[in-house]
Amino acid sequence: MRILMLSDVYFPRVNGVSTSIQTYRDDLLKLGHHCTLIAPAYPASAGAGPAPDDADILRISSRQVPRDPEDRLMRRAEIRALLPQLRTRRFDVLHIQTPFLAHYAGLELARELKLPVVESYHTYFEHYLHHYMPFLPAGLMKALARRFTLSQCGAVNAVISPSAPMADALRQYGVATRIEVLPTGLPPSRFKSGVGARFRAARGIGANRPMLLFVGRVAFEKNIDFLIRLVPALRAQIPEVLLVVAGEGPAQAHCAQLVRQLGVEDHVQFVGYMERDTELLDCYKAADAFVFASRTETQGLVLLEAMAQGTPVVSTAVMGTIDVLREAQGAVVVPESEAAFVAAISALLAGPERRMDLSAHAKADAERWSSLAMARRLLKLYESVTDSRPVMQSSSISQLPVVSRTQDRAA
Repeated sequence: MRILMLSDVYFPRVNGVSTSIQTYRDDLLKLGHHCTLIAPAYPASAGAGPAPDDADILRISSRQVPRDPEDRLMRRAEIRALLPQLRTRRFDVLHIQTPFLAHYAGLELARELKLPVVESYHTYFEHYLHHYMPFLPAGLMKALARRFTLSQCGAVNAVISPSAPMADALRQYGVATRIEVLPTGLPPSRFKSGVGARFRAARGIGANRPMLLFVGRVAFEKNIDFLIRLVPALRAQIPEVLLVVAGEGPAQAHCAQLVRQLGVEDHVQFVGYMERDTELLDCYKAADAFVFASRTETQGLVLLEAMAQGTPVVSTAVMGTIDVLREAQGAVVVPESEAAFVAAISALLAGPERRMDLSAHAKADAERWSSLAMARRLLKLYESVTDSRPVMQSSSISQLPVVSRTQDRAA
């Protein structure tokens, strides 16, 4: 099978969408299928991806998105100019990964190439837009998000939701299009054991210092300020506790200011993005516990990555993280309450036997999420829509919100 994929983001832009695309492309190739990806070109200053581009990644000239220095807006005319060469490749299905320009350009290509369309719904817009347009009423933002979602989902043959709760939310919106729940799995590289001592030595963290970890985009919807506010209460019980925040994003300055306001500069460390196949694995392995309180995850891949390294998780279970944590025995699920988080973290850090038990179970939890199994399920979905007539309905680009196009969900 030959798949044409479009996305507004890809490496070197680090987030959950980039990771999901790379994982599926790698596994589809292992299964004997071809996947061509159309994605933005990034400036040299953005760094390099986890691997050089292959011949099936087509980069499109792009410009910076206003108010969002991390993301790029592709040139639609340049995508349209690819049509002659795309026709020669005889694709079977078109898969749209993001809801911005890639959605509208993807529908146009699908009509020209007479292809059925599958679209992944990575972003929970209802709990996302107000962070980037806080000057508009929350009710208006919620209505806009739902209208936007209904329009886009109605323009494709099938929608992929990374979790059952997200699929339920889409159905409550009134989405009548077929919805398949299909999370991104973990590739074998995520299970390679990191070296925690190496990370601690590189960052000047003592070998025995209690270390908590958050990994993900430093964005307002990730609720990182909630985690930072836990630190003073944790210090009262565990004086040397350290919270490490791995990632970058638009809420970085806000979070850094909150750290200063609380006077916990010596107890919170921002380490930025790290190389995924070495330093990030070391970082996960170095932590005594992974902490998470995001309200908007459509899956929560970082929880699985932490557990694959045997790192116990203390987290809320909201939206996509419900599926990950529902049967997890290597995690402690708590409500979004400072008292509940502090109690759970303190008990975990004070009890080495409990931590070792959770660590062993965490690895077993992660092993249930094999990426190759998920890729086989994706292929079945592709095959099921290839007999469908291409959708001719087009959602209007005028409905696209003029906000940050950032997506995560990594995380």
